[in-house]
Amino acid sequence: MSQIPAMSPVLAQEQEKESNIMTKLLGVIAIAAVAFAVAPAQAAKHAMGGCSGANLEKTETAIENMADGDSKFVAQKEIAAAQDSLLNGKMGACGTHLNKAMHATMGK
Repeated sequence: MSQIPAMSPVLAQEQEKESNIMTKLLGVIAIAAVAFAVAPAQAAKHAMGGCSGANLEKTETAIENMADGDSKFVAQKEIAAAQDSLLNGKMGACGTHLNKAMHATMGK
């Protein structure tokens, strides 16, 4: 069967629209992927003001002043994990552990 000549430009336009939509969709997916990759590190940074020596020191002081018990043990483990992460350059993980340690100091 032969094609109707008037249908040819319409099909070409539809294919072009589909191509544009796919290109835009891929762009949106790429932007979302970058946002999701950066978000955990940013969240950890903002949760405690970042993983820094000063924040570690403040949290360690709070832990030392805690009464012995499960909360203190958890806080000590978290601060050790935060220090290890800091030394290994894992700032997001450091912030997360530091945040958990600080929450443990505010315990029950």
